[in-house]
Amino acid sequence: MSRNSENGKRQSEINKDKPVVKPDPMKESKQVKPEMPKEDGVQSEDENRIRQAFADKDWNEIKSSDSWAIFKVMAEFVEGFEKLAKIGPCVTIFGSARTLDNHPYYVMTEEIAAKLVRHGYGVITGGGPGIMEAGNKGARSENGKSVGLNIILPFEQFNNVYIDADKLISFDHFFVRKVMFVKYSQGFIVMPGGFGTLDELFEALTLIQTKKIGRFPIVLVGKDYWEGLFKWIKEMVLTQEKNVNAEDLDLVSLVDNPTDAVKVIDDFYSKYLLSPNF
Repeated sequence: MSRNSENGKRQSEINKDKPVVKPDPMKESKQVKPEMPKEDGVQSEDENRIRQAFADKDWNEIKSSDSWAIFKVMAEFVEGFEKLAKIGPCVTIFGSARTLDNHPYYVMTEEIAAKLVRHGYGVITGGGPGIMEAGNKGARSENGKSVGLNIILPFEQFNNVYIDADKLISFDHFFVRKVMFVKYSQGFIVMPGGFGTLDELFEALTLIQTKKIGRFPIVLVGKDYWEGLFKWIKEMVLTQEKNVNAEDLDLVSLVDNPTDAVKVIDDFYSKYLLSPNF
């Protein structure tokens, strides 16, 4: 017997006693996910969300997750409808959560809300600090209905203390919250604000423009703040690009003081019976 055959026989006897490890096809089929960049060795929340969006999920995981999300959305709609169904005529005040209580816009918002209550309206706000707090504070000062539709955010937003205990609702979903604003408001007063305020303003304008809801008054307070935006809309969006009609610009009123803001609401509804919008 040759030396090679003896070595082969000896090696086969050694291998005979070793456990056989079978390859895992699932492990082999999985692709290696790219590492997301890190800042100072710590993964940011945004990066984690991106990673989760690209994570492999089977059909059962997707179906189960979406099904539970539907029930959560339904629960928010039910709570909103039940709490707001009997609040009566209300006007929503939008504006920045960052406005301090010594700012002129805060003081003006408080006065507007108080006037609205004296004229027979309740006040709805986004339920947070800043302009929203001023709106609820003004309504509370006149013993009026003070409604807060709060949104749960990772920063900046928390409900203020001037909301009626039975009229505070906290939402996870912006779109459910927007439905409540539109359905139970008989008018919008828009104070200076950021992206959230602009989103709410243009949501209302779009719904009216497309006739998804009836026309109701939208009042922008602070001409210095808003005139630049509407100058751009008039010159670029309307005149140059023709992306809106001239009458669309009549959907808003620009004012500079609380008396004029409330007057727009009063004048509009002097000839109507107030009721939910849809």
